[in-house]
Amino acid sequence: MEVDKMVEQLDVLLAEYRELIGLSPDGTALGSDRAKILASRLESAIDRLAVPGSSYVQQLDHYRAEKRVKFKIREIRSIALGLRDDLKAGWTTSVMELVHADTHSDYLEMAETLLAAGYKDPAVVITGTSLEVHIRTLCTKHGVDTELPSGAPKKADVMNADLKKGDVYNEARKKQITAWMDLRNKAAHGDYISYDEHQAHMFIDGVRDFMLKYPA
Repeated sequence: MEVDKMVEQLDVLLAEYRELIGLSPDGTALGSDRAKILASRLESAIDRLAVPGSSYVQQLDHYRAEKRVKFKIREIRSIALGLRDDLKAGWTTSVMELVHADTHSDYLEMAETLLAAGYKDPAVVITGTSLEVHIRTLCTKHGVDTELPSGAPKKADVMNADLKKGDVYNEARKKQITAWMDLRNKAAHGDYISYDEHQAHMFIDGVRDFMLKYPA
């Protein structure tokens, strides 16, 4: 996705935020159902357009579970505004650039370096993140929605199922990806004893092969 299109997407959402403010200068509208939906859409846009692990995503992670809608949407809007300005200024790299094979290779090489140094768990997390980004980009390439009707981003397992339904790949591949994402989730949630270094190595090799066979 070109940077101009990314900026345009964020501009649309930021304009909707300004419209909400205009409806009630006292901020009442920021607690409405419309504000909840907009907060989800802004969250989804940041997830989709920002580099995994970047400061934008780290800031977003801090507010994901926030229950105070007015507070949450203001903070997420600020993150989206910063991302939009940095994209326009050329100061950041988009996720869509990261999905190119060379960059994916860099991430997987990083995972291999960590694994070789004895850090199997971060290696699995990095590999799983690269896989999820690739799955999301495959959806975009093949016209599969990456968002729920509410505007919230689909989870990896849902996108995986949708890609299989769209005949992008078969049932066997879908099951393999499900197993890979389960491994990533175990690493992310501290279940470190449920897999070993050999499985981590097979995970990295398998994801690399998958990206080569199904380029985005």
